[in-house]
Amino acid sequence: MLNLDTPWAQGTFVAFDLETSGKYPLEAEICEMAAVKWSQGQEVGRWSSLIRPSRPMSPEVIAIHKITNEMVAQAPSLKEKLPEFLDFLGEAIGVAHHAPFDMGFLMADIERFNLTHPPGPVLCTSLLSRQLIPESGNHRLSTLSRFLGLPQGQGHRALYDAETCWGVALQCLGRLGEEASLAQVFRAQGGPLHWSNYSLKVLGLRPEMDLLVQAIRQGREVDLVYSGGSRPGQARRVRPLGLVRNPRGDFVVAVESGQDQSKRYLLDKILEVSFPLSR
Repeated sequence: MLNLDTPWAQGTFVAFDLETSGKYPLEAEICEMAAVKWSQGQEVGRWSSLIRPSRPMSPEVIAIHKITNEMVAQAPSLKEKLPEFLDFLGEAIGVAHHAPFDMGFLMADIERFNLTHPPGPVLCTSLLSRQLIPESGNHRLSTLSRFLGLPQGQGHRALYDAETCWGVALQCLGRLGEEASLAQVFRAQGGPLHWSNYSLKVLGLRPEMDLLVQAIRQGREVDLVYSGGSRPGQARRVRPLGLVRNPRGDFVVAVESGQDQSKRYLLDKILEVSFPLSR
């Protein structure tokens, strides 16, 4: 059981990072994972693996992280490697940059494989640095790395980004002081992030959400009735691309039939979802 009164310097943390084949859970897949463990003043372990997606990655995605389809062709599957990652994380406090992104992807697959999510809360170095390193030009990981004088390497590769994330975290924690408690650390970022808040199974308790999940996994269009926007209460045909859990409001990203630009639809404003009737 985590004692939030413990000074952070006595805690155990695992900084982790993912590279993916796209922006959104369900539609995209994890192609690389890495983590670095730190406990009571020193690094105590690291873990990393390429992951073989079920579908080829697009040139646009490859251009970002430089992980090619050839590189992952013989890599292990996520089903094989995700339990290893969860064992490595254990009961430690997770740390990630833009943590909701990584947590959303991981929770989708944790639930898909009927695994148990980690018990510990998660720190987000993006949130934490905004409060504790306000003088940085922005709070992208690459900008923070240069601003703080951290070792420079190949960004958008999981192990380097996990190492850099932990470097940023240490700088933030140091500004709070070694005697600061874990409770003070979490308050500094606006509260802990909990894995359960990124569950898709919870959303699936609503029939319309279950249909959205099916549509994303199958690449199908749905008829969606939305209470907001320019046509409130009217059905619109959309192709859902991803479903995102967000503390400021869960949403689905979708492209309306006949349009190119994707839009966000807040889940609490979705009134009905149905598959189009076959003709």
